[in-house]
Amino acid sequence: MPEHPAEARIAELGIGDPKGIDVDAIAYDAGVEVRYDVLNGCEATLVGVRNRAIATIQKQARHTRQRFSVGHELGHWHHHRGQSFRCRVDDISLNLAGKDKLKEREADKYAAHLLLPGQFYKPLIKQIKTPSLNDLSLIAGDFNCSLLSTALRLIDVNTVPAILTSYNQNGLRWFLRTPDVPGRWYLKDRLDEDSFAYELLSSGKTQAGLRKSSADTWFTNADGDDYELREHSVEGYGGEILTLLLPDDPMLEAPYDPDAFPKRYNENGAYTPKRPGRR
Repeated sequence: MPEHPAEARIAELGIGDPKGIDVDAIAYDAGVEVRYDVLNGCEATLVGVRNRAIATIQKQARHTRQRFSVGHELGHWHHHRGQSFRCRVDDISLNLAGKDKLKEREADKYAAHLLLPGQFYKPLIKQIKTPSLNDLSLIAGDFNCSLLSTALRLIDVNTVPAILTSYNQNGLRWFLRTPDVPGRWYLKDRLDEDSFAYELLSSGKTQAGLRKSSADTWFTNADGDDYELREHSVEGYGGEILTLLLPDDPMLEAPYDPDAFPKRYNENGAYTPKRPGRR
């Protein structure tokens, strides 16, 4: 059974493989006319009245970005009908890092499920025991999607324990993890100089694929030296580094570490500061 309304729509339309996902045709069927034009200050707009709408997509954007923009506006049409939007869906990272972007994240999720539906995506991922970002890039080509969208779906489908995170020169922007990765693992606020991601950010040194690292390189936990993970990092949007972390099995079974979380104090006692992501 489809797990999301966008996946149900794919099934209802009788689409049998990724190449059959024509987002413009799906939009037309939903009452949304798609137009392509030069836009200033946004990547897409949506204006609707009753059961009809017009989605205008940035004509100058890459094709994969245009397809995601159409899916994103269809997400707004599904979840937020009756409202108008000007969206910067060129940067999913911006929506993930933002604190007040619930509607944008809902539209992003709809687009991801529409363009990378679980009924097609999961079987491909399950064939790869330890996917690297290279593997995900190949799958992205099959689905005519961006690497970031494809990597985010890896976290959604939860077929392999993983963390997806983004850093830039200012530090941690956002992270997502699958439910099987314990919340006791607390990411560092800045890239460690021993990480391959730091080498990529500081000197442009690229990785061929997954590489072994100590968990201490990525996490604040005092026992990080006792565990290992696999890391693959590539350049993302706007100078960011996109990293996929695959913890080894012992990391998944490690007991809770109460000393991993940096604490601050106020008149009400200790509290753990909010992070730009979820655990």
